[in-house]
Amino acid sequence: MPAVPSRGALALIAAALLCLLAWPGVRHGLEASMTLHMLVQYPLLALAGHLLAAALPGRWTARLDVWNAHGISGLFAAALVLAILMIPRVLDLALVDGRIETLKYLALLACGAAIHLSWRPAGLLVQGFFLGNVLPMMAVVGNLYESSPLRICNAYLLDDQARLGQMLVWVAATIAAAWFAGLVRALMQRDAAVMAPDDGTTKPAAR
Repeated sequence: MPAVPSRGALALIAAALLCLLAWPGVRHGLEASMTLHMLVQYPLLALAGHLLAAALPGRWTARLDVWNAHGISGLFAAALVLAILMIPRVLDLALVDGRIETLKYLALLACGAAIHLSWRPAGLLVQGFFLGNVLPMMAVVGNLYESSPLRICNAYLLDDQARLGQMLVWVAATIAAAWFAGLVRALMQRDAAVMAPDDGTTKPAAR
């Protein structure tokens, strides 16, 4: 079984990833393409937030759990952040306004942290509700990008916009299929544990 990185190591990895993404050459390279901007930079920033949340001391996460019962608050906030960051105007503004770019970075870090802190406590029902809202939204935005005859984002070309739209639909479908497969597997394992025959090791009740 591989060793789990320590909290300090996770924090260092998150800081290094964040510094790399903020490096002007890397940042401009990712933001030069609409596809790389949304499907590479966004997830990597969320990953950095996920790692930072994993590095939090237990007493901090315990305090946050008070405000995040069953992961509902965290996943709701993450869904709201993702909805805002999919707006084409936000993509445009992030390229020309340093304040919007900073807010985008902070919002995606918070989004990744919220998902990390909320996913397990949420359970299958709340997870399904979260994905049932985010993934259709992603597919609708992807279809809009792909089918629009006009450039929705002024900073990006039409072919890049269409390519992003196609990939958003595929990403949404892939995440949905992966989660559903995990759901089926979890239910089958639960049913198998319930239906498992007694192996004879249970001691009979004393008379």
